[in-house]
Amino acid sequence: MSMAMTQHRESNSSGGSSIDKNLDSGKYVRYTAEQVEALERVYTKCPKPSSMRRQQLIREFPILSNIEPKQIKVWFQNRRCREKQRKEASQLQTVNRKLTAMNKLLMEENNRLQKQVSQLVSENGYMRHQLHPPSARATDGSCDSVVTTPQHSMRDANNPAGFLSIAEETLAEFLSKATGTAVDWVQMPGMKPGPESVGIFAISESCTGVAARACGLVSLEPTKVAEILKDRPSWSRECRSLEVFTTVPAGNGGTIELVYTQTYAPTTLAPARDFWTLRYTTTLGNDSLVVCERSLSGSGAGPNAVAASQFVRAEVLPSGYLIRPCEGGGSIIHIVDHLNLQAWSVPEVMRPLYESAKMVAQKMTIAALRYIRQIAQETSGEVVYGLGRQPAVLRTFSQRLSRGFNNAVNGFNDDGWSLLNCDGAEDVIIAVNSTKNSIGTSNPASSLTSFGGILCAKASMLLQDTPPSVLIRFLREHRSEWADFNVDAYSAASLKAGSYAYPGMRPTKFTGNQIIMPLGHTIEHEEMLEVIRLEGHSLAQEDAFVSRDIHLLQICSGVDENSAGLCSELIFAPINEMFPDDAPLVPSGFRIMPLDSKPGDKKDVTTANQTLDLTSGLEVGPSTNNAAGDASSCYSNRSVLTIAFQFPFDSSLQDNIALMAIQYVRSVISSVQRIAMAISPPGINPAISAKSSPGSPEALTLTHWICQSYSYHLGMELLRFDTVVGDSMLKHLWHHQDAILCCSLKSLPVFVFANQSGLDMMETTLVALQDITLDKIFDESGRKAFFADFAKLMQQGFAYLPGGICMSTMGRHVSYDQAIAWKVFAEGDNNNNNNNNVHCLALSFINWSFV
Repeated sequence: MSMAMTQHRESNSSGGSSIDKNLDSGKYVRYTAEQVEALERVYTKCPKPSSMRRQQLIREFPILSNIEPKQIKVWFQNRRCREKQRKEASQLQTVNRKLTAMNKLLMEENNRLQKQVSQLVSENGYMRHQLHPPSARATDGSCDSVVTTPQHSMRDANNPAGFLSIAEETLAEFLSKATGTAVDWVQMPGMKPGPESVGIFAISESCTGVAARACGLVSLEPTKVAEILKDRPSWSRECRSLEVFTTVPAGNGGTIELVYTQTYAPTTLAPARDFWTLRYTTTLGNDSLVVCERSLSGSGAGPNAVAASQFVRAEVLPSGYLIRPCEGGGSIIHIVDHLNLQAWSVPEVMRPLYESAKMVAQKMTIAALRYIRQIAQETSGEVVYGLGRQPAVLRTFSQRLSRGFNNAVNGFNDDGWSLLNCDGAEDVIIAVNSTKNSIGTSNPASSLTSFGGILCAKASMLLQDTPPSVLIRFLREHRSEWADFNVDAYSAASLKAGSYAYPGMRPTKFTGNQIIMPLGHTIEHEEMLEVIRLEGHSLAQEDAFVSRDIHLLQICSGVDENSAGLCSELIFAPINEMFPDDAPLVPSGFRIMPLDSKPGDKKDVTTANQTLDLTSGLEVGPSTNNAAGDASSCYSNRSVLTIAFQFPFDSSLQDNIALMAIQYVRSVISSVQRIAMAISPPGINPAISAKSSPGSPEALTLTHWICQSYSYHLGMELLRFDTVVGDSMLKHLWHHQDAILCCSLKSLPVFVFANQSGLDMMETTLVALQDITLDKIFDESGRKAFFADFAKLMQQGFAYLPGGICMSTMGRHVSYDQAIAWKVFAEGDNNNNNNNNVHCLALSFINWSFV
């Protein structure tokens, strides 16, 4: 009988003499302690040995000689199974603890909601009583006693003896918001609680200011959580600085601090905010930690009163963190952020951004909870990053990119920024920083002394009906559609000492290949850190085979289409291909902030505010007010795009770089506008002029004029259908195989109409077509040929142009066999060949195709 069916008992040293030959196959081998020890040593090195390895084990360990290889195979299978079961049991215990804590949170939330319902029912009954009082009390004024005048939330900081009473009052108000019914919380859209969610999120816009609330679970101890959250600049991308000026011990073992905080402005259209607050840290009776905060009146302005003049003082109403220890380890966190951002101080069209509780939730409340969970997962080793970098290093890179971009957008004087064009007439703002700290580096000693400084070109503009996530994703994936490779090459070369050259002096060809190498992402993939490699080659003959690849470090956030209403960003900076930890970073990029209009707000976009940079470039409809229904639709899907590009420069090249920066940023803006129009969902933009619609009466009339003028000048029919009239004529022109475009007769001709083939050739839309000038579509030889025949065209009314190459709006080359240009007269003017009566010029590109 085989040894696999033999039972070895540890108490029997003779082994084989105790074999029961009647044992069936259901029995098993019982190993001695020495055998198990030997097998365990092998298992730690090789959990799944091959057949040859098992044979070798028997030879290496004589103690295993009485066990068959097949039975050793079974032992390893069982051992792996036990290991898997242990892991699964541990995971189940972890999930069970999490679900238990989440259940506790949900029960508390349910109890709070029940209290809120009871309170609302009581208020409803009181209101009914007030609306329908008994006749006997109709003239009784005693009911006025229930009306109290609320005290202003900002408290005086001039009396240190009253600090503790202010702190205790702040604590009580904060707890009533975190776990009570002081604020009517509404679940944040799209943020449903569950076992795998970050937490439970709620917002409120019915109170004074705007408020956001979150509660969730983390696997860190309360003291560690409090330490991280109090260091706001380490986790909040919006926090520029936080300084503690005074620390006063409280009698109950807590501490009271006077804190001055500066935050960044998200756009170039409004100043940044600062706060002067009292922060109270204490421990409750149930071992919970509390960090609560509120604004104080007084003149707290930080160490530099002049720098503080660039800020608008905002207000923190009682807010903070409640951190409770959780059974089995970890913490339950309650976060409340309640702010009054002084929306009155910003342009009217921007006020929804400062009155949005969703934006406060995203930028502060949710960001805090996500950062804590990120640190917890990194501590437990659950997060894996690329290129062998430690999580803390990559997290620092992301923070430096974001901080560098925010510094560029804000341009604070105490950082060394000064404006070059400050008369308000320019759409693009140019600022210069010549200080040595203008280069973003984690190691100040490694700053490059050869830098003359940093020049920043920035602007903000309104977008209409363009999903921010879709636009940012397109900009990330199709960089060649908006970026100039030579400008990227200049910025990358400027990071190297002594390598300044004006862009274009060493022309480089971009091969079109953009390789995205992911480095890491946050726990919910809301932000990605990546390295971008742009492949290029020199156009100079002596360097024809020299690679000119460019590497960019980039963060991208807000690309999830399901996260509607949240900020989207694409920020990048050239970086050395060796990717050193202390590499200098000069970030540039895009930020899109949705503007949530409040219900019933139906103001016309074009008249809402005239101080916005570049908004006139987006007005595609008539300047007159729309109907009420159109206005509300037009106002409901707006966002503000902020662009900031930074360029290192040598002092001798400052004027040249400033001119280049303005032209480049304007080019990028034009490309972004074109892309935004192209990706906007069809049929949702009511601001489009009716004249642009192919089915409007104006389009029917223009079609008739085009065909009639063509027949008059060339003696043949454009559509070759004698019976084509009315809508049928428009349909045939719209689907004509040749590209037919019309442009105005201005000093700078602009296209006003194109058929479907013309739009396909130009790779644009009817709306974006109106921003394209005639000279932009021809190459150098095409422009020469056109202008050479222009006099003939104006004299005889038409001209045949030779075949050539033109350019689409996406930069693609288009070849055509022949082009015909003719003057289009209004009906009845054909016999009067007077250029003053010409309505427009029409061009037909025959047999066109992309090269």
